[in-house]
Amino acid sequence: MLEWFSIKWFLPAQLQQFTWEQPAYLYGMLLLPLPYILRWLFHFKARQKLEIALIEREAVSSPIAFLRHLPNFLMLVFIAFILVALARPQITDEKVERFTEGIDIVLAMDISESMQIEDFKPNRLEAAKEVALNFIKGRFQDRIGIVVFSGDAYSLAPLTTDYNLLKKYVEEINFEMVQNRGTAIGSALGVATNRMRESTAKSKVIILLSDGENTAGSIDPITSAELAHAYNCKIYTIGVGKEGAVPFGTDMFGRTRYVENTMDETTLRKIAEIGDGQYFRAEDNQALQDVFSRIDRYEKVEIKETRFKDTKDFYQIYLMWGLLIFLLYMLLKNTFIANSLED
Repeated sequence: MLEWFSIKWFLPAQLQQFTWEQPAYLYGMLLLPLPYILRWLFHFKARQKLEIALIEREAVSSPIAFLRHLPNFLMLVFIAFILVALARPQITDEKVERFTEGIDIVLAMDISESMQIEDFKPNRLEAAKEVALNFIKGRFQDRIGIVVFSGDAYSLAPLTTDYNLLKKYVEEINFEMVQNRGTAIGSALGVATNRMRESTAKSKVIILLSDGENTAGSIDPITSAELAHAYNCKIYTIGVGKEGAVPFGTDMFGRTRYVENTMDETTLRKIAEIGDGQYFRAEDNQALQDVFSRIDRYEKVEIKETRFKDTKDFYQIYLMWGLLIFLLYMLLKNTFIANSLED
């Protein structure tokens, strides 16, 4: 019951926690001194004055004389407390529950030797990893899996909503994860589809990122795409890199070395067509980021949000303090401290 009788209600840390229902009343405190200033000016000009000559040693000033201002000060404090109470200090505890059915997404990333080409900065693979991390950050309750492929394809991460774990896996992707050289696009789609077999998600999406043509693996990309389609998987394919002469490391003299690069866009388009998805071409970092942003917008589901607010008022605290100060004011008005002649 005496919780209000505590100095903590006046500490800055406590006051900063409040939200104010009627904050306009707080500005009223700027006007508190005005009535007393006007009163002092009125008394100074209008009250009767009597000149008395005193010997200097008898005109002694005493600190006790200033106590006559104490009742007026207490009245100001009382009004300040009333204004704070009228401003309705509150603390709101808000709980938000978000729900969505979610999407299952598998990212199939090419880590073949050609992904070291530097037409992206610093190279194709690092650029792909960066946009993949941003893509993961933008998802909510979607299960995401990761497949990496070169001459073979391996599942790096199962479908999961542990986004911190996924980010760690993406950051650790490197060219040494798959020993066999080549680009096994068909195998990558097969592994991604295998991850989706047990999925009960309303929407299942495979995003395949590659910079070349299918040169390895034991399954044809078109056959893999048809198999994925049979499991209701939508496929987005992304062709990464420029065709023609592209920078790839340096020679023995430190000069930039250029190699000829080709890409089988026809197969990537066909895969996307079979998978009811879309094919994208990205020739630089920004274009690749834009592609992932578009896919992110395409594959969004409605998020249902429920908010619970528990608002508690604390105006009673300051009202109680105001009443206490007012009682003290009334008590002092009936003692020697009050200036009865002026009142």
